[in-house]
Amino acid sequence: MLFRSRRGAAPHPQPSDHPPGVLLALAYPDRVAKARGAPGQFLLANGRAAAVEAMDGLARAPYLVVAEISGTAANGRILTAAPLTEQEFETAFASRIGFTDEIAFDGSGGALRARRTRRLDAITLASAPMPVPPTPESAAILADGIARLGLERLPWSKALKQWRDRVRFLRSAEGEDSGWPDLSDAALRASIHAWLAPHLLGISGLSGISADMLSSALHALLGWEMARRLDQEAPTHFTAPTGNVHPIDYESEGAPILAIRVQELYGLKAHPAVARGKRPLTLHLLSPAHRPIQITRDLPGFWKGSWAGVRSDMRGRYPKHVWPDDPENALPTARAKPRGT
Repeated sequence: MLFRSRRGAAPHPQPSDHPPGVLLALAYPDRVAKARGAPGQFLLANGRAAAVEAMDGLARAPYLVVAEISGTAANGRILTAAPLTEQEFETAFASRIGFTDEIAFDGSGGALRARRTRRLDAITLASAPMPVPPTPESAAILADGIARLGLERLPWSKALKQWRDRVRFLRSAEGEDSGWPDLSDAALRASIHAWLAPHLLGISGLSGISADMLSSALHALLGWEMARRLDQEAPTHFTAPTGNVHPIDYESEGAPILAIRVQELYGLKAHPAVARGKRPLTLHLLSPAHRPIQITRDLPGFWKGSWAGVRSDMRGRYPKHVWPDDPENALPTARAKPRGT
């Protein structure tokens, strides 16, 4: 039987082998509605929200078929409808009810969440969590979520950060057409499906991504020849005339930077450089106590120029160390003077 809201009388029922609600549902399947929230609130299969007054006889029906409605799509008023029992609903729409698996990235947890939902068009009938399937689609969703969350959330090791800075340095030094990949945050986010997603198969969240996995994904962006050039043209360390090795900083302002005790550079006549000798290192020259003395990109000029003043100051502060008049032709050292000299 059809029921008009309290403001009108119901139309005359038509004889049939089926309840009137089922007949109406079969005629207007997009107008079937499921109760939700407070009494009188319903969601139609076509996605429209509608309601009857909470005291209306239809307000507590589990399902309705709406024959007449007014108002907006977000706030409709049901004028005429017929109730459906759950059994009638399931029988009438058995062939149209289906399951969908939904996978979404949960930014707060940094992980994928999967649910299996039973639904009729816009109406959700049941929903339950399920294991995240190890598919390329899941990997792509995780990659997209990481891009939105921020690449800084990935497990960057100190060595991988330096590797990235070295590649970026050579790209800057040699130009965008040099073949060095663009490893800026913007470029990595834009291409995340290409370089990271293939490594995420079977991974459901940030916690499953290891530093080694991230390193492998990024290193794959360089071929063998480019990797060889990287080691030659942007080395991780500088070998001093003393034989000691010191890390090169490619990240800080003024990079690449080499912080080293000045005594280890005695005897060096040419300024250290990288990128096939095109980019001089910014030398942060240190005292024996590793305190800054001078910053220079012209070591021979420093030896011939301001060294005399530095030498005078250092001899007074560190008398046990060697401070030659001609450092360009002196022996490098990392030690103090032998006792008795």
